[in-house]
Amino acid sequence: MQPLPPSEAPHGSALVAAPSSTVPVPQTPWNDSYQLHGNIAQTIELSLDEGQSMWASKGALICYDDSIEWSLEIPGNSLSRMLSGEGLTMTRVTAKRPGAKVVLGANDTGKIAAWDLSWGPVTCTPGAFLAAVGGVQIDVTAARRAGAAFFGGAGLLLQKISGRGLVFIHGKGDFIQRDLAAGERLLVSTGNLAAYGSEVDYGVVGVGGLFKMLFAREGVFMTQLTGPGRVLLQTLKRVHV
Repeated sequence: MQPLPPSEAPHGSALVAAPSSTVPVPQTPWNDSYQLHGNIAQTIELSLDEGQSMWASKGALICYDDSIEWSLEIPGNSLSRMLSGEGLTMTRVTAKRPGAKVVLGANDTGKIAAWDLSWGPVTCTPGAFLAAVGGVQIDVTAARRAGAAFFGGAGLLLQKISGRGLVFIHGKGDFIQRDLAAGERLLVSTGNLAAYGSEVDYGVVGVGGLFKMLFAREGVFMTQLTGPGRVLLQTLKRVHV
């Protein structure tokens, strides 16, 4: 099942996990520039034009041609990045000849999904952002609600990517994609949220009842996502330290 842009996806449809061998495939000019490899711990191989640059998370480089150069640079506001827990710098990869290739991975089990920024900006929870290609802007945004910041499991400051291009998102386990209608709510167990569109409202609600809190192993709060917008969940919880 190929994921649809939010405007075309049926609202209120059941949660559908993408097959283990596939991830969302947007139709963009960059489609021919990358390939996904593997199943248990997917990697992505990108082919860059001469002079083309892209962003990657630190530690994501697996291998690259000798015509690839990379450096550490600071995208966006340096103070905000330090406070977000994602580190001050990111890896900037640049090709010195046409067709130069680089292979990236998350150093963890799971899948990689491509988010087309024509769908709108995307907000990534810590550890979910892998790379971005195109004319993208990487900023740090604050959770809209104090409860989400302290009890949602993702922290106060999250990475927001906007512009024009593709963002590659890593999810532990498999992905579950859901397109929410305006006002539609989805409750997600803490740690299972990977990324969501900028229009989605991110908050928390209590699980309800002392017995649940003590014995359900779901914690005290659930993440509440309210549409409209696209949500990417991961089937294995990511532990943020």
